[in-house]
Amino acid sequence: MVDVLLAHAYFLKYDPKQLQKMRPYAPLATLYVASYLRSKGYSVAVFDAMLSDGEHEFEQALERHQPRYAVLYEDNFNFLSKMCLSRMRDAACTMSTMARDRGVPVIATGADVTDHPEHYLAHGVQVTMVGEGDHTLLELLAALDAGAGHEQLAAIAGLVLPDPLAPGGLLRTAKRAPERHPDVFPLPAWDLLDVERYRAAWTKAHGFYSLNLVSTRGCPFHCNWCAKPIWGQRYAMRSPANVAEELALVKRLLRPDHIWFADDIFGLRPQWVAEFGREVAARGAALPFMIQSRVDLMTEQAVAGLRQAGCEEVWMGAESGSQKILDAMDKGTQIDEIAVARARLRSAGIKACFFIQFGYPGETFDDIMLTVQMVRDLLPDNIGISVSYPLPGTKFYELVKQELGEKTHWTDSDDLAMMFQGTYQSPFYRKLHKLLHDDLDLRKRLVAPQAANGNGKPHDGHVAGATLAGTATLHAHHAELLAELDQLNAEWFELGRAEPQYRSAAPTLLVRQASQTPVPDLSQDWN
Repeated sequence: MVDVLLAHAYFLKYDPKQLQKMRPYAPLATLYVASYLRSKGYSVAVFDAMLSDGEHEFEQALERHQPRYAVLYEDNFNFLSKMCLSRMRDAACTMSTMARDRGVPVIATGADVTDHPEHYLAHGVQVTMVGEGDHTLLELLAALDAGAGHEQLAAIAGLVLPDPLAPGGLLRTAKRAPERHPDVFPLPAWDLLDVERYRAAWTKAHGFYSLNLVSTRGCPFHCNWCAKPIWGQRYAMRSPANVAEELALVKRLLRPDHIWFADDIFGLRPQWVAEFGREVAARGAALPFMIQSRVDLMTEQAVAGLRQAGCEEVWMGAESGSQKILDAMDKGTQIDEIAVARARLRSAGIKACFFIQFGYPGETFDDIMLTVQMVRDLLPDNIGISVSYPLPGTKFYELVKQELGEKTHWTDSDDLAMMFQGTYQSPFYRKLHKLLHDDLDLRKRLVAPQAANGNGKPHDGHVAGATLAGTATLHAHHAELLAELDQLNAEWFELGRAEPQYRSAAPTLLVRQASQTPVPDLSQDWN
């Protein structure tokens, strides 16, 4: 018997796109709170849904651990959890019902819980927590252990409780401020995770094992489509030494081959990144790692620090090749900054990858082709393409919410359905998604012989040491690629010719206030 059974409801098997990718990552937020509760004297077990075969295994965990409390604690550091996929909500509600049917009190928290607590309270959850939950859960458990009633629970910040007398039947308690100094939290409870099962899944699919860490909670930027139900515009960075020490620890004990830093934005302050690089080097803790960041944060100081720390791949929100669309998104970046960031990373030997977003209100076919041309010109090492996805709590959601139908959440991460009236209908964006991926892949293959030649010029056949047969093979391969390019150009032409038939009857108009995007104050490690 344990005090608390912690769980989350992101089942990889229910997300076909991610299942095919097979890049499972541990539920960091769940492991963080498990460690925190144990440090305060609670006995804790974790049900990890990521590689589970289904909700029935949660019921088995209930039977095995006989918890006093069941807590659905979603991983707020994983973008897949923050997408609030409807299939995962269904799983969470099934799990909460299972626990309550056994007489176990159920508590829930996460991005979707924060946005829609009523859904969870209607499916067996007794109390929902909104925002950052670490301190809230500790205070809530102590109150429940003391037999607190409704009035006492209402005094705890960061809760939503069922209350028939409150507006909408929900009592929202005072807002809880997030922790400004995250070094106070103990490191994740890795011993509660089946690390070897993750290692086996990664190694079988990719030949290496990647593990996730996090250095920052929250993001202070103002992209108006980005949901921030947990931390809002607040951010708090762990100290560089604290993160480097954890990196050294997992390198020694868990032996990953690769690290994904799951921060919304890694290295908000270039000075922090530089110090992190020095701290990692001092401990011999460097491991190849991947981050998400912004093009305007890729300063020379930051890139040098990333290289020293072992960074091999940076994913940046390029989003669009149209300045009009970036401004409409309140992105706060300039088109020329994308090229500068790409060049700096290339010079440092770090892969530069772009997130691309199509379908924002007001985007025209010309805007789309500006984005396509940007990808062709800069040839990022990889791209991730999505369509604009209205999540509750965002300015973008408020802009299009009147047009949302019955479907308000994607079922899985490969859905790509337009849930509002974009310029085009969903089939157009699915064709665009495939075409741009194919286009980048082909153009990278076309320039590969030039890169091997070392002169940046088209291959002329005079390769030192190459045999005549080898030269002929290279020419034949190049001719095949050019034929593929002709076919791909024909597909682009056809998409342009057919685009009028994909247009929405009444697309959402671009609405932008005549105000400048606020620039966040990054002078400290927290705000």
